[in-house]
Amino acid sequence: MAFNLTLLLCDNMLVSSSTLAAEIFNFAQAMAKADRNDTQEVIIRRVSADGLPVQTSSGFELAPTHDVNTVFPSDLIHVPALWRNPRPVVRKHHQYIPWLQQQHQQNSAITAVGTGVCFVAEAGLLDDKLATTHWHYFDALQRDYPAVRLNREHFTTQDNNIYCAASINAMAELMMHQVERYFGRIISRQAQRNFFHEIRNIANPVDFSDMKQKPHSDEAIVQSQIWIQDNLNKPIAIPDLAKQFGLTTRTFNRRFKNAVGSTPNNYLTEIRMTFACDLLKNTDLSIVDVASYSGYPEASWFSSRFRQWSGNSPQSYRKTVRAKLFE
Repeated sequence: MAFNLTLLLCDNMLVSSSTLAAEIFNFAQAMAKADRNDTQEVIIRRVSADGLPVQTSSGFELAPTHDVNTVFPSDLIHVPALWRNPRPVVRKHHQYIPWLQQQHQQNSAITAVGTGVCFVAEAGLLDDKLATTHWHYFDALQRDYPAVRLNREHFTTQDNNIYCAASINAMAELMMHQVERYFGRIISRQAQRNFFHEIRNIANPVDFSDMKQKPHSDEAIVQSQIWIQDNLNKPIAIPDLAKQFGLTTRTFNRRFKNAVGSTPNNYLTEIRMTFACDLLKNTDLSIVDVASYSGYPEASWFSSRFRQWSGNSPQSYRKTVRAKLFE
């Protein structure tokens, strides 16, 4: 089954805000094919309002493969950033407004970058929904589209299947989230290391303001989280942990999942692997020591789990993540 990515083209667009999305998905497909034979094909289409090339902000043309009147499936529609004032471009390409509305009704996901968010807002798809945009256009967006719930504090937002990114860097992280949705976490982590591992640690999840785990008030679970983080290098059995906080294993598992959004075992793995990533990146500890400090008494078992979690061996991760670090 194919994954259909549609790149919306328009005059005065920032070309990198579109081509980078295509390159990330092409890389993900290549990695998936290398790992298994049943991966879905990525089909990338470029759409302009009239089927004619568009003039980008860099001064060269981009040719579309289709126009908006052509019928084809779209799993994800990507709207690029626009250079300077977006309103003239939105008015010129008014054909996109009913097209975006129709695609939204067909349950296509939409990503928009910077001032390209105006196309989605103009279509009314962000009314009463969370959104962000380039910081320079905050006030204008709020004035022109008062029904939008503008979040000035976050670089990425999600509301149902509409995603907004404030900048091209934020858009790259947003695309990694999309890659994880369609190809899984391991392929996403490989793409992160390939495109911008020098910018952020793969152990840190993409930060969507409404996707973060909200603070919870379950005191026993809070205390268990603190205990886990303080005792990572020790053997941790979930039944023993539950008993320590006066709960049965079944009750502890249920309350932990409700409060944290993850099972205790999955949470423990994430915390341990995040800590291991930190040690691999910032210390010269041997793999044996990294494994021990992260709660894995056997280095071979740690390496196997790390590869399963990240897609690469600890040695390969250390080599890659250090390759572009400043002295």
